[in-house]
Amino acid sequence: MTEPTTAPQVTSAQAPPDAPVFSTAAIVASCVGFVLIGALQALYGPSIPAFRREFGLSPSAAGLGLSAHFVGGVAGVLLFDRLYGRLGNRQILGASYLLMAVGAAGFALAPNWPVGLAAALFAGLGFGGIDYGLNQLFAVGFGRRSTAMLNILNAHFGVGAILGPALIGVVGSEHYPAVFLAFAAANLPLLLCLKGVRDRAPQPAGEAGAGGGQVLGRSLGSVLAVFVTLYVLHVGIEAGVGGWEPTHLETVGYGAGVAATATSVYWLMMTVGRFLVAPIALRYSAQSIITVSCAGMTVCLLLAAVPGLAPYAYAGVGLFIAPIFPTGLPWLNKAAPQARRAGAVVIAASMVGGVAAGPVLGKAIEWSGIRAVPLLLCAISALCLAATGWLIRATRAR
Repeated sequence: MTEPTTAPQVTSAQAPPDAPVFSTAAIVASCVGFVLIGALQALYGPSIPAFRREFGLSPSAAGLGLSAHFVGGVAGVLLFDRLYGRLGNRQILGASYLLMAVGAAGFALAPNWPVGLAAALFAGLGFGGIDYGLNQLFAVGFGRRSTAMLNILNAHFGVGAILGPALIGVVGSEHYPAVFLAFAAANLPLLLCLKGVRDRAPQPAGEAGAGGGQVLGRSLGSVLAVFVTLYVLHVGIEAGVGGWEPTHLETVGYGAGVAATATSVYWLMMTVGRFLVAPIALRYSAQSIITVSCAGMTVCLLLAAVPGLAPYAYAGVGLFIAPIFPTGLPWLNKAAPQARRAGAVVIAASMVGGVAAGPVLGKAIEWSGIRAVPLLLCAISALCLAATGWLIRATRAR
């Protein structure tokens, strides 16, 4: 992580330097792909009751399905980063869609739970390849519009995360195999749109001199470490609110229905926030957007400690946290263009943050009590704000 890559750099030898990375059809297909990976990640949880009945699983064993998916996701990011620049973008994305389709179909048809876990791992490999591949290409493929386009792309992940559980709710968890099979089939038409993806993307541009900033006075390793810290912490907050908001709201006096609805609103606001920030990203720098996001997130989590304000404050957290993940990637590419693997590291770190958030936050809550949930998350958010301030100083433009 701390050394500039020596892997072959991505060149545009097979296309004119000014050729677009995506055709219009490929942009639309990429957004649909993010709807699908958002839905896939969100399908496991609502299907757990059916897993448990079908395979006779304990709650912890059933939860391994999502864990296998995330393990596959991290491996997919790191594997396809190794191939990025050695294979064409179409091959990488095509293999990812196929892996996700095969894994989802295998999960639907698994005769026993070990086979189901292996299929979830395969689906996760494809998930990680798509997540990394499209984020990387969008980060370098639209010039000054890259931040806006990344927010739009990642907003579609949220659309899928909302639609997936809704679909399971409509058909019933006992019909989860049909939903996973339909999901697998939906991946296949996207392969036809890959011809609209430029096979060799431009290098992360030497745009630093145009306001992007370069690493000055700090080692590259330190800057990457703080970027990783920012991603791990903010994804931990994202997962922490999603996981513990219902319990916290019920503890302070809200009914189960209100708590569940408020949590859905939190996820909805995260999706809306990414769409809203897209035009803002055309006028303001990534540094400014992330600073405001971290500050707003910190204030909202502090307000969530007040029972009467908690549901509204959590919605505000969703709105402010939304731009951090997609907005940080172009900033990272401009600040450290010589370390091409940095994007893969922070995307993989974000997945690790989502996995680690549950047990780490759960242990902290055991010590402090449920009512302390927003304050614990507020302290983590303050660390995100401090990390952002440090990165601004370390990557200040010449």
